[in-house]
Amino acid sequence: MLYESILVFAILFLVGIVYRALFGDPHTDIEQHLLFIVSWLIIGVYFVYCWLRSGQTLAMQTWRIQLFGFDGKPLQLEQAMKRYVIASFGLMFFGLGFIWAIFDRQGLYLHDRLTGGRLVALPRK
Repeated sequence: MLYESILVFAILFLVGIVYRALFGDPHTDIEQHLLFIVSWLIIGVYFVYCWLRSGQTLAMQTWRIQLFGFDGKPLQLEQAMKRYVIASFGLMFFGLGFIWAIFDRQGLYLHDRLTGGRLVALPRK
């Protein structure tokens, strides 16, 4: 998650620059909420695109981890989008969606359990 956080920070930095260039600094509550929603959606596009394209984000490639469905096939668009939304809430609620894996019999995160996904460690070459 540390590697992923570094990449997400870079994306958020770029989103902030572009947002401020187009709309200026967000001063009102509505503008701040809009910036949050835009940022969350763009991060979601990054994750969903990577999961659909290769089953791996850049950080997952580094650690040789790939995302598959329970059936061993790549995730479908609906699964990937649900995974992102559920994982976001799992992270916002004190990381409980990730802590879930400690108690899950198969070691799955809550968002993977609910969307039919599984992280697989790839063999070394």
